[in-house]
Amino acid sequence: MPLSRDRVLDAALTLVDRDGIAKLSMRRLGAELGVEAMTLYYYVPNKAALLDGLVELVVEQAVRDVPRDGDWQTLLRGFATAWRTELLRHPGVLPLLATRPVMTDTSLRTLESAARTLHDAGFTAHQALHLINIVATFVIGHTLAEAGTTPGHESDTPDPATALAALDPSEFPTLHAALSTGLGEDHQERFDLALDVILTGLESRLRG
Repeated sequence: MPLSRDRVLDAALTLVDRDGIAKLSMRRLGAELGVEAMTLYYYVPNKAALLDGLVELVVEQAVRDVPRDGDWQTLLRGFATAWRTELLRHPGVLPLLATRPVMTDTSLRTLESAARTLHDAGFTAHQALHLINIVATFVIGHTLAEAGTTPGHESDTPDPATALAALDPSEFPTLHAALSTGLGEDHQERFDLALDVILTGLESRLRG
């Protein structure tokens, strides 16, 4: 199969999924594709362009199935849900997405479309971009906590059952009661609740 920018980015994502973003280099990516690292510069001119392309790839994969014909709440809820699903598929890119803004024309067009929908709903342009960032960073943070570890940064995760057993109910009655109900274990429930709170707050802000 001939090389292309899409194939290079797909291979980069595969490498990051397996080894983590810190292990991504042009040399290792070239080895993944069976070519010299210098060959890759025809498709991605530098490491920064490669990272920008990875952001673009994950964003585009996330927004493919987001409804485009609903109201602004449907748009944001659909984006948040799809974003979380995609990030759980590729937890290795979480450190990158948490710190790197969208930069490519394709990603910016996606951002412009979402911001325009919010602007048409009554938010100012500044508010529209702010709201998108709020939802995006919430999803990244939630997903990072849900994933627990990312490739290349594995660590021992405390066992909630062990933590519960170690709590003295007389000293930590509220925490003991909360953990006894399984609090923190249902990621979907926490995600839905937090998203509802965010969207309800945005609706109140818009109407206020």
